Amino acid sequence: MNRRDALLAALVAAIWGFNFVVIDWGMGEVPPLLFLAARFVLVVFPAVLLVPRPAVSWRVLAAVGVTMSLGQFGFLYVAMHAGLPPGLAALVLQAQVIFTIVIAAGVLRERPTRNQAIGVLVGTVGLVVVGLGRGGQVPLAALLLCLAGALSWGIGNVVSRAAKVPGGLSLTVWSATVVPVPLVALSLAIDGPAAMQAGLGAVGWQAVVSTLYTAGLASLVGYGIFNTLLARNPSAAVVPWVLLAPVVAMTSAWLLLAQRPSPGEALGGLLLVAGVLVALRPARRPRSGELATVPAAGTVAGSPPAPAAAGQR
Repeated sequence: MNRRDALLAALVAAIWGFNFVVIDWGMGEVPPLLFLAARFVLVVFPAVLLVPRPAVSWRVLAAVGVTMSLGQFGFLYVAMHAGLPPGLAALVLQAQVIFTIVIAAGVLRERPTRNQAIGVLVGTVGLVVVGLGRGGQVPLAALLLCLAGALSWGIGNVVSRAAKVPGGLSLTVWSATVVPVPLVALSLAIDGPAAMQAGLGAVGWQAVVSTLYTAGLASLVGYGIFNTLLARNPSAAVVPWVLLAPVVAMTSAWLLLAQRPSPGEALGGLLLVAGVLVALRPARRPRSGELATVPAAGTVAGSPPAPAAAGQR
């Protein structure tokens, strides 16, 4: 990867990392699922009128949209609304790498490499440490909701891989078409019409700026650059840059929102990131006379083709 592409990768990680703080800053009193629906309306329109539909069936597009967008971000926004700090949310969402490897092994019969198996083990230990060492202001339910979002992202990665869905801006836009209406319906069922009406009345300039950032920069610009980098460089050279997103998110939350991670969260986060790095490390090439191992889903795990942690991203 040349210097220009490295700078672009770092820029995307910064955009995605700061995105978590922007979500927390802009949501305010707006119901989380309604707030998320507004984001995806802007992801879809007017881009859907300008970007050609990818050459996959509507069934596949719906599956990708439901798992990578509706599920991932729906759980994430509700988790943050329930009290999960943006920095910790960005970190926990990286568990999608672990979930992707495990699900791909069970569903696609992709045998994990040794590095992936070690990475899953280390990352799982990190998640346990985060859960046990979380600060007193972090509800367990919020943490579990974010893990559910990571699981949904991992399922989406496997769906995309199994269907051989081409990545790119077209997938980002067209898979999002199935997202806004269910989000509004869920918000109506969970929050009720009175809360939705009050939330709409509470929309101010912060919510508008936040939505423009998450839809325009994080979704369209971020994924446009990211998929371009994947087209020009090996996945193993691009994907690890995503791990800068939790660092940016936690640093931004610390500086701007005074949300300092607890020692347990910091230690667990380091273990989780270390596990992801090990899992993404390319397998050793077999020497002459050795049998090659079956490739697994390591590169797909960290390279989401639809709007993101965190992540994301």
